[in-house]
Amino acid sequence: MSMPKYSYFLTYFFLLSTSLVFCQKKTLQTQATTEKVTIDGKLNENCWKTAAIATDFMMINPDNGKPIAPEKRSEVKIVYDNEAIYVAATLYDNEPNKILKELAPRDEFATADHFGVFFNGYNDGQQEFRFFVSAAGVQQDGIYTESKGEDFSWDAIWDSKVVITDFGWTVEMKIPYAALRFSSEKTQTWGLNFYREIRRDRQQYSWNFLDNKIANESTQAGILQGIANVKTPTRLFLIPYASQYIYASKAHKTYGEFKGGLDIKYGINDAFTLDAILIPDFGQTKFDNVELNLSAFEQQFSENRPFFTEGTDLFNKGGLLYTRRIGETQSIATAGNEEVVDRPSSIKLINALKISGRTKGGLGIGVLNAVSEKTSVSIKNTDTGVTRLETISPLTNYNVLVLDQRFNKNSSVSLVNTNVTRNGDFRDANVSAMVFDLNTRKNTYNVNGGIKYSYINEAPNLEDRKGFTSELYVAKTSGKYRYGLGSEYYSKEYDINDLGINFQTHYHSLYGNMSYRILKPTKTFNTFQTNLNLYSEYDNKTGRIQAGQINLNINSYDTKNDYYGGGFNIRPLKLYDFYEPRSEFQTNYVTLPESLNMWFYYSSNYNKRFALDFNPSVNFFNEKGRVSYGFVIAPRYRFSDHFSLSYNFNLYRQNKNTGWVAFDENDNTIFARRDRITYTNTLQGKYSINNKMNFNLNVRHYWSYVTNHDFLTLQNDGSLVTNTTFNENKNYNLNLWNLDLSYSWWFAPGSQMSVLYRNNSSLFSQNLNHQFERNFKDAIDNQNLSHVFSISIRYFIDYNSVKNSNLAKSFTKPTEKIHF
Repeated sequence: MSMPKYSYFLTYFFLLSTSLVFCQKKTLQTQATTEKVTIDGKLNENCWKTAAIATDFMMINPDNGKPIAPEKRSEVKIVYDNEAIYVAATLYDNEPNKILKELAPRDEFATADHFGVFFNGYNDGQQEFRFFVSAAGVQQDGIYTESKGEDFSWDAIWDSKVVITDFGWTVEMKIPYAALRFSSEKTQTWGLNFYREIRRDRQQYSWNFLDNKIANESTQAGILQGIANVKTPTRLFLIPYASQYIYASKAHKTYGEFKGGLDIKYGINDAFTLDAILIPDFGQTKFDNVELNLSAFEQQFSENRPFFTEGTDLFNKGGLLYTRRIGETQSIATAGNEEVVDRPSSIKLINALKISGRTKGGLGIGVLNAVSEKTSVSIKNTDTGVTRLETISPLTNYNVLVLDQRFNKNSSVSLVNTNVTRNGDFRDANVSAMVFDLNTRKNTYNVNGGIKYSYINEAPNLEDRKGFTSELYVAKTSGKYRYGLGSEYYSKEYDINDLGINFQTHYHSLYGNMSYRILKPTKTFNTFQTNLNLYSEYDNKTGRIQAGQINLNINSYDTKNDYYGGGFNIRPLKLYDFYEPRSEFQTNYVTLPESLNMWFYYSSNYNKRFALDFNPSVNFFNEKGRVSYGFVIAPRYRFSDHFSLSYNFNLYRQNKNTGWVAFDENDNTIFARRDRITYTNTLQGKYSINNKMNFNLNVRHYWSYVTNHDFLTLQNDGSLVTNTTFNENKNYNLNLWNLDLSYSWWFAPGSQMSVLYRNNSSLFSQNLNHQFERNFKDAIDNQNLSHVFSISIRYFIDYNSVKNSNLAKSFTKPTEKIHF
């Protein structure tokens, strides 16, 4: 039966309309207001009655592109004045008693409904400032870029209020211009999007449609028009702080320490901002998850200091910056009969500043600079008792400069330079890079890469070193099927470790990947994705293969919102490791056997009061008796919207593991065949009084021990033969204990009081005890256990508020004339 002619026209019209809906950018026209907007969530100001409405949200996940149900419609309005942007959202819900609203510390989403607004002041499709608030009134904010995704380490100062109603909930926001970046044009056009999450259904919506076939979300924003002739106030903010610390331990006397300093935030103009800290205090930052490190490389830690995490996306271009280097202690050589007395865990910073912003033409400019003080330690001769002073770190200047040119709303080319200058006869370093990230106009294909050059000015009488690396990667980045191919080259002398971090050099690699994902839910899965990755790496000097693997992993979550995944990693060839032997210039190597690693994970729906994560894994090696296996099990329970606990237990066992242990008296490289068992217990608790006050508990006990069974001598061909003469004790037993109990109160926007009690210990021994109870007792009851109690207050001062206050006016009021 043939289709009637008019049906062809109806079908064509429907497809064309659908195409326009999914391809056109929505536009919202805002308007100026002179009315004072009170942030109370009630939306009763007159300006909200006449403001244009943004509505017709579309689902992001799981059913991408499905319109929001009428009974859950969302209506958002925006007005502005010379001080800020104001956002009002009415979020309808036909079952308001089911709105989830768990309380949590700032920047934690928890189990709650959310509303968000995304601003891009340049409308260039590359960076968004995102502001969220939960139905419990908890704020989250972050910066989105395509390369890094959402970075919630950035914190802005803004105001919000939510109200639960009988028809859903309402949100009111005030976002000062100081929290945004935009051009100096009289008439502004911004990128804009709104976000809504209905948590009980695990559904996410946006105002302008976010097509999951396209990886870059910021290019899919709508348009905000109508901002014109804004005369922003002076953006000068002062945040003085005062902290009091009390230290106590069995090994040292109890003593106190007072610290004070100042943070300065200054808007040079609407596009550029200066952040500076004078005499910074990082004493309340999160502790590091230290481990027993038997590898040839240092353990890499996350950055926990706010100044070096907030708004640093521009400085991370090129991957040259590892901010933990700033203020890091340096290694120091001692004789066999010497020991370092009271070695500091870090070097004090004198000051640090960063300037960042973007010009009208899309040129991003970033400057980061920090200065650390000269630090010396006492080295004691254990035979004579005589001590001497040794400089562990000279006065040091760290500097990063970034120039990042954006174009075509989705591409960029960047020039990056990092420089470390040390006072006196110490090593200096300079690294430069040119990197690019290019996308086709429809974001279908991507080409990225670059070239980097390092120059190390060694201490006197040592030859300077120069090195480079280059990389190129080409990929299809949209649709169900995606794939990519890349290659990189590292020269022998390439070194960025003074302000960055890199472990390996003198190699080249070739790698590729393919992936498949569903774009619409099925009867079983809301999302499903599988990735195949292939990687090979070769030593430049010998051409020997030092890495080669095939990796397949699957990630999904089903219609009950439970997450499943797993995969395997195959090393099908014998490999050559040039780093584990610890030889000078990596001239020696050890052969590595073929292996097969498999894993699985399950994570139940966090909407339920009780949830469970489970992740077992096993790794088989082509060596007799050599196998590694373990599991992570992590139950969590939400007692109420105020209180929750989560526990994580991680057990990992390595049988017949092989690794370096020492050099013998004849300079032979000695390996050991060993067993290693690691237990990690972590407990985290949260009690929120309201959306401004939170108690947090974080406890970690880490125990890892190594038992050596056979010692082996490394041969020139990379093989290992039994050594019967080496008999040093190279067993290891490490216990680490950390406990943080903290209270945080945001008593005003940008102002916080925090109270922290911390105790921690580190206990290392070469005498093994395999009883868990004994090791746990030793970890929490030993001479190294230290206690710290601290109170810190940071107070946010807006220059304009002070200038307009009655006190300021009284000082500037003209003196009245006195008549006789």
